[in-house]
Amino acid sequence: MTSAITALLRREGASSVPIEISVVLCADHFIRDLNREHRGFDKATDVLSFPQEDVEDDSPTFPGQPDDLIVDASRVLGDVVISLQTADVQARAAGWSIEDEVDLLAIHGVLHLLGYDDETVEGAAEMREISAQVLKDVAIELPAGDIHPYFIEYSGHMV
Repeated sequence: MTSAITALLRREGASSVPIEISVVLCADHFIRDLNREHRGFDKATDVLSFPQEDVEDDSPTFPGQPDDLIVDASRVLGDVVISLQTADVQARAAGWSIEDEVDLLAIHGVLHLLGYDDETVEGAAEMREISAQVLKDVAIELPAGDIHPYFIEYSGHMV
């Protein structure tokens, strides 16, 4: 998981800034409580992100732009919570390892911390493209000819 997150941060330009990200691996009941409390959905989900910094506009930002960063400062991006139970179910359905599924979910969560949003078809497509490239960067092949719910969810195949 750390290799995937590191590859994503490098891709986004985070080579010289200390970054802090908390990752919580949990069970469905824990993430269900968080999802209900923070999003109003009383169901388990695979990953949730809790940014610690406000993103000022709608464009993704890397947490190290020269204009707003002291060289020695570190940035606390936020928290990513991943349900291992849901990740296991999704990994089995996709035909790849739970470790690869957790990498994908970690990438997705960190993209949200960086300001990316998947509420639109365009935003979701951008996040999928970046995720696929980062997985490739860390030598993880997408399962079953790129068929995974994450990669088809917003393309009209799933609702």
